[in-house]
Amino acid sequence: MTQQLNGDPNENMQTGMVPPQQNHGGHEMFDVSEILSGAVNALNLYVLLKPHVKDPELLDLMNRQEQFMITEYNTIVECFQTGVKPSVSTEVYNMKQGNDFVYGLKQTPPVKPIGMPGEITDQVISSLMLNLVKSNASLKGMATTEVTNPTVRRVLADTIPNCIEMAYEISIYQNKHHFYQVPQLPVGDMQQMVSAYAPVQMKQH
Repeated sequence: MTQQLNGDPNENMQTGMVPPQQNHGGHEMFDVSEILSGAVNALNLYVLLKPHVKDPELLDLMNRQEQFMITEYNTIVECFQTGVKPSVSTEVYNMKQGNDFVYGLKQTPPVKPIGMPGEITDQVISSLMLNLVKSNASLKGMATTEVTNPTVRRVLADTIPNCIEMAYEISIYQNKHHFYQVPQLPVGDMQQMVSAYAPVQMKQH
């Protein structure tokens, strides 16, 4: 939203007219700063962990997500600083693999914190990736409701599905290697819960 400013800046502030780069509320300033810090942390983590990756599939996943996150980060920074539509629009992140989950629990060694960098495994790496991407998705979802700048709000809202897709991709990778196991309820319990809700008829006005 571009506003034309004329005359005394104080008069513009009194009438609610502010330049695009200042078209931000207080909550928005703090929340977007936190989102950008989360993006920086995610990119830093990918850089730090990449040398420890052993599985080529995980390395490819990391590289694709990292490149996408860099572009997305730059887009958020630009629209936050200018208040207007960024030069590079948000894109849609697409997974490279299928979306089939293996259900049930398989006996695996108990998980515990590592004691030294040499103990970093692909399981540790993918778990750290998953936790950070999921946290950023939640953070963006809550922050977007506090944003007043229409361009920043739309850009942030568009990035949330990408975080979700990245987290889903990582969880599928983990599931395939039994790092992320998915238990299920007994069939009878599942059916009872699925059938516990009924649709409602639309009201005629």
